[in-house]
Amino acid sequence: MDSPSRSSVIIIGAGVSGISAGKVLAENGIEDMIILEASDRIGGRIRKENFGGVSAELGAGWIAGVGGKESNPVWELASQSGLRTCFSDYSNARYNIYDRSGKIFPSGVAADSYKKAVDAAIEKLRSLEANLDGEVSEQPCSPKTPIELAIDFILHDFEMAEVEPISTYVDFGEREFLVADDRGYEHLLYKMAENFLFTSEGKILDNRLKLNKVVRELQHSRNGVVVKTEDGCVYEANYVILSASIGVLQSDLISFRPPLPRWKTEAIEKCEVMIYTKIFLKFPFKFWPCGPGKEFFIYAHERRGYYTFWQHMENAYPGSNILVVTLTNGESKRVEAQSDEETLEEAMGVLRDMFGPNIPNATDILVPRWWNNRFQRGSYSNYPIISDNQDVHNIKAPVGRIFFTGEHTSERFSGYVHGGYLAGIDTSKSLLEEMRKQKERESESQAFLLEPLLALTGSLTLTQTEAVPSLHKCDIPTQLYLGGQVGLQEAIL
Repeated sequence: MDSPSRSSVIIIGAGVSGISAGKVLAENGIEDMIILEASDRIGGRIRKENFGGVSAELGAGWIAGVGGKESNPVWELASQSGLRTCFSDYSNARYNIYDRSGKIFPSGVAADSYKKAVDAAIEKLRSLEANLDGEVSEQPCSPKTPIELAIDFILHDFEMAEVEPISTYVDFGEREFLVADDRGYEHLLYKMAENFLFTSEGKILDNRLKLNKVVRELQHSRNGVVVKTEDGCVYEANYVILSASIGVLQSDLISFRPPLPRWKTEAIEKCEVMIYTKIFLKFPFKFWPCGPGKEFFIYAHERRGYYTFWQHMENAYPGSNILVVTLTNGESKRVEAQSDEETLEEAMGVLRDMFGPNIPNATDILVPRWWNNRFQRGSYSNYPIISDNQDVHNIKAPVGRIFFTGEHTSERFSGYVHGGYLAGIDTSKSLLEEMRKQKERESESQAFLLEPLLALTGSLTLTQTEAVPSLHKCDIPTQLYLGGQVGLQEAIL
């Protein structure tokens, strides 16, 4: 068991938010920090795995928001590190829609269906806004046909920016780049960590980073925070930065003593968790179309989201013979619950619908399970387009000495890697400001306590001790503490 020596700050979680928060703290002179990470690696939902001879990004895979007036900070990090990326153009995907007989829908039909879907989404958005204002409006018709369901899926799961301006694209640009580097997307986190953690040959050797430490309980008071882990270790700190995902916060993995206030738990429960599952399939040779405008293709099925969105990896890794199909939410949960053999059989059935019965069987399959991972419980947060900013504020707001961070605390960039990165910076700056204010409060309190004692000392040198017979040396601090004038306020419960 680790000894409960007190640290200034404990950071829970070594994803992009936790690492960026630690970097800012170190830059501001906070060296006595500890980072507790539940898994055996840093990165959180940025994770690579070797598959078919290439680096497969199981979680975050794109740098979204490039080419605008402002520079995306994650794109800057990637450029500085020489991270290899490939431009992704989704715009042609809508013209590569296959029906179950293997025919591609004519471009005119696809374009018309897509325009109708965008118009319906805009109408639905306006309807939601009108309902908030107390007006009654007719809801647009729901998609019914396979092509309508397929387009609804790609529109709402991939291209919602065409319906409602998204801060990422407005601020940083509309281009997206797929990370295609053997070092992985996680390389950016290791480069950040090098700035404040001792590393050697690409490995973090600093004992302030503690892996395989599953935090199960946070005991917090005006005096600090006690952190208990699953293996029986106890850590103490003046403050905690908690970067656990919104899915973990909604689960029972971490308990709080005393419990979090109602305004905090209600905001956490309101936030939707998205599950985004990229299934990788390796083949002995490629049988799908390649070339300009063919990287992404769509399968139209009677069930929305059933192996709908496909991508070949030839642009990223030429000759890899790998396809990736993306599932979300309900389909993700269903697939996570079944065997990889069943998933492979389903995926091959879809591919044979599109490309015929004579295509080869996949030689390998990789199925991430973000929902069933108790350290993640989903892929990213998803706030409704029409939402109350107060919920985001309440999720982000500290409770006593516990500060919250993560992509879900980013008001403008939730769901994105740069949202997590910027949230870590923002939270650490807020904590530094609180530490500065606390130091000022303590200095003022000490000065206030010393005043009467100095006056008393002065009077004793001029008069007899009996002149103040009723004064005891403990009276003044006791009265101050009882009056609530010294120390951090308790969390509102």
